[in-house]
Amino acid sequence: MTAIVAEQLTKRFPPAIDAVAGIDLSIARGQVFGFLGPNGSGKTTTVRMLTTLLRPTSGRAAVDGLDVTRHSSEVRRRIGVALQDAGLDDLQTGRELLALQGLLYNLDPRRVRERAAELLEVVDLVDAADRWVKTYSGGMKRRLDLAAALMHEPKIVFLDEPTTGLDPISRESIWRYVRELNANEGVTFFLTTQYLEEADRLADVVAIMDRGRIVAQGSPAELKASIATDVITVRIDGAGGALERAAGAVRRIEGIEDVRTVDGSVVIYVRDGSRAVARVAVLLEEQSVHVDEVTLAHPTLDDVFLRSTGHHIEADEHQAEAAS
Repeated sequence: MTAIVAEQLTKRFPPAIDAVAGIDLSIARGQVFGFLGPNGSGKTTTVRMLTTLLRPTSGRAAVDGLDVTRHSSEVRRRIGVALQDAGLDDLQTGRELLALQGLLYNLDPRRVRERAAELLEVVDLVDAADRWVKTYSGGMKRRLDLAAALMHEPKIVFLDEPTTGLDPISRESIWRYVRELNANEGVTFFLTTQYLEEADRLADVVAIMDRGRIVAQGSPAELKASIATDVITVRIDGAGGALERAAGAVRRIEGIEDVRTVDGSVVIYVRDGSRAVARVAVLLEEQSVHVDEVTLAHPTLDDVFLRSTGHHIEADEHQAEAAS
């Protein structure tokens, strides 16, 4: 059965910005669905429409069989949501906030206490449980917000970049809990992320989003296999048109399937990378191109993203972090 479906879902902001430009989704129950893309790609806008916080401009969407526009109140009762901006009451303690969340969803008071204690352990906030939320760090607030989204034991959970700002240990703890809930209780997760490793490790299916559109979709293994080549990355000094000269030269090598120039590098897709890498190095030396570094690797989700969009998701992440 289908947990989440969208058909030509669109959100346009004035004057004419298509934040989401007609996407289709079909997410099975019990699936971990990864929505991968850089900041500004439309991931969060999509989540806000699916969770009834934004009205679509056109198209339709349903969650747990309920139309998100016509049955918004019922949709909200059935889902858990942790958005990028945690909406927490600074004058409550962490334990009080979770207890209130449970009572708002009509949980039995005894179960509220048990569930709060369980989740505080999961998100590593036991020692801070009785402190005011205003004393929490940003990462602690993110973890508490995630616990609140899970408090009423929903079967469909939306996590909008849930591990942003978390340290590696906390991030691994969240990943482990998502996997356990999915495997043991069949919880469906809609996970937006800009972390390649997060999508690769957690998601059964990944949709790659860029500029409001889905540019690739499939399991992580399927997406990487779709490239069906090795990837040679040549980082060079691009002065004097060297980058374009290098790209033009390597395109003439037999067996080269695609060549991209991005971020001061020439990225080459070739079926037999181990044989081609030596030819690439020799040819560039003949062209008097100074090579700083050559790497050979199997395809990653970032290579899928690059081939689909012409730019790296990782470069976009770093730019966003530098701007923040």
